[in-house]
Amino acid sequence: MLSPERPGLFRVLCLFALFEAACLLDTGMLFPRESSSREVKELSGLWSFRADKSPDRNQGFDKAWYKSRLRETGPVIDMPVPASYNDITQDPTLRDFIGWVWYEREVVVPARWITDEGTRVVIRVGSAHYYSIVWVNGVKVTEHNGGHLPFEAEVGSLIRKDPTQPCRITIAVNNTLTLETLPPGSIQHIDDITKYPKGFFVQNIYFDFFNYAGIHRPVLLYTTPTAYVDDITVVTDFLDNTGRVNYKVSVQGATTATVKVTLMDKDGHCVASSTEPFGVLKVVDVNLWWPYLMHESPGYLYSMEVRLMAANERSTHEDVYTLPVGIRTVSVTSTQFLINKKPFYFHGVNKHEDSDIRGKGFDWPLIVKDFNLLKWMGANSFRTSHYPYAEEILQMCDRHGIVVIDECPGVGIKDIRSFRNASLNHHLDVMDELVRRDKNHASVVMWSVANEPASEMPPAEFYFKTLIQHTKALDPTRPVTYVSNSHYARDKGAPYVDVICINSYFSWYHDPGHLEVIPLQLNTQFENWYGKYQKPIIQSEYGADAVPGLHSDPPMMFTEEYQKVVLQSCHDVFDQKRKQYLIGELIWNFADFMTVQGITRVVGNKKGVFTRQRQPKAAAFILKERYWRLANETGRLPPWTKYPCSL
Repeated sequence: MLSPERPGLFRVLCLFALFEAACLLDTGMLFPRESSSREVKELSGLWSFRADKSPDRNQGFDKAWYKSRLRETGPVIDMPVPASYNDITQDPTLRDFIGWVWYEREVVVPARWITDEGTRVVIRVGSAHYYSIVWVNGVKVTEHNGGHLPFEAEVGSLIRKDPTQPCRITIAVNNTLTLETLPPGSIQHIDDITKYPKGFFVQNIYFDFFNYAGIHRPVLLYTTPTAYVDDITVVTDFLDNTGRVNYKVSVQGATTATVKVTLMDKDGHCVASSTEPFGVLKVVDVNLWWPYLMHESPGYLYSMEVRLMAANERSTHEDVYTLPVGIRTVSVTSTQFLINKKPFYFHGVNKHEDSDIRGKGFDWPLIVKDFNLLKWMGANSFRTSHYPYAEEILQMCDRHGIVVIDECPGVGIKDIRSFRNASLNHHLDVMDELVRRDKNHASVVMWSVANEPASEMPPAEFYFKTLIQHTKALDPTRPVTYVSNSHYARDKGAPYVDVICINSYFSWYHDPGHLEVIPLQLNTQFENWYGKYQKPIIQSEYGADAVPGLHSDPPMMFTEEYQKVVLQSCHDVFDQKRKQYLIGELIWNFADFMTVQGITRVVGNKKGVFTRQRQPKAAAFILKERYWRLANETGRLPPWTKYPCSL
């Protein structure tokens, strides 16, 4: 468990461990930012698109669609990027399509990128579901296993081969899930031709959200000098009014290099600097990064400018990269979660990247709307259920002070075969990628390695012990958890987590319709878990479906009244236990979201306190009243925020 005692020594040890872990990864994954030495060209818009509907889904490879323009291989349609492809057309076979789909876009590359061989050109895909292969002008440049996380490749030499031709980018994406993918799934072939068409198969999944697919986040071309800042790692701490930013800068492409690191406050004033590639920056009269509603100035960020002067055999290069840095600490005791050595109580939500038409596609208007709703209701946190969200969302969290439990796509690990070594090795790789991407976000305070796995199975202990220890080795500065719905006495991974996270739906999936059982069963749940493990607890999911506009008195299931009473009954117990060891409550869910079709779902999951179109149900006002009351009890609010309507 992360102890708040002896913070200085602990942070130094964590720094060394984190730097050593960073060395194990091949390269950095800094978010592309423009600077005096870097340019970014976003490729969002319409791409040519074709689904490979051949029986074995392999025609695109057999006939090498990547070697020519996609429209020359057969019919193509327009497809927006970023977006899921499933809900864009009126074709039901595309909505539920499983297999390879192909995207293509021709890009005009700025002439200076081509003529200057001292410029490195990189293609970056923010995320694509789930297996991706990228070609540039018919030449394969990279492939990536898994969705939700970025991948990239250097392509400068390819676009310089024939500078008179446009740069043709082809991306093939396959959304098939197997027992070794994250999330897992399985393909079931049904050969009874008296009941099913020839070649009929279904994708079985073990999670309750729609398996949206496609290129979900922006595709970029960006440049750096050939000698460049490859990665930056920061670990922050403070003592009294002095902040400490422990940092390490990694450089690629240089035989000799000098680095200047400058830390600036919000007004652009230098508060600390160094000419070493690693070290400690001390900030006098530090402005700490605080969560929303915990301080009058939440989300304070410094800017760390790294300026590299490097030389190789032929030339000298300058590279400039600026990283936002929030100075804060995180620690855990047996009963508390501490941010900046003060108790923090999670009153927030679980979310999904999900909306009409776009599916999981990145959408700025939706993101800004969601943040406005979070702040309106007084939420200070969310979990990225059940996969890593877009980097831009975490940047918003950094700026607004919204605390994040950062979860990997380890949802639906139900089959015992998904605990084998191949699955574990992939899971470890995914955690490597997640920590590498998100390690510098002040808003990220805890890693979650899975949601509702079959953690009672015998292989689960070795699997999760290995996974959690690996994640702690990657980042010793943050606690690690996974979210359980197992029996407390048989959960084989619970001994290894720092915080217990529990999902439970009393009077819904258990004893449906019996609201009277909630106080007793919820109290028993908490006492059992804490009694056995002596670790702080977050109620990481609770709630009930409510069809908007459906009413009943007395309350009945699926009505807004029933959802309200479920929440209020849980809140009564939460108020008792947060005086002891309960450190948070996260409603399931922020908004309604799409699922697979089934007899228990009417056009998706309706447990949101907002509709899928972001309109409030009655439960949203219950949470708003509660969260602002909690904030006024535990936070340090300026006068104009003490009354929620003032937002």
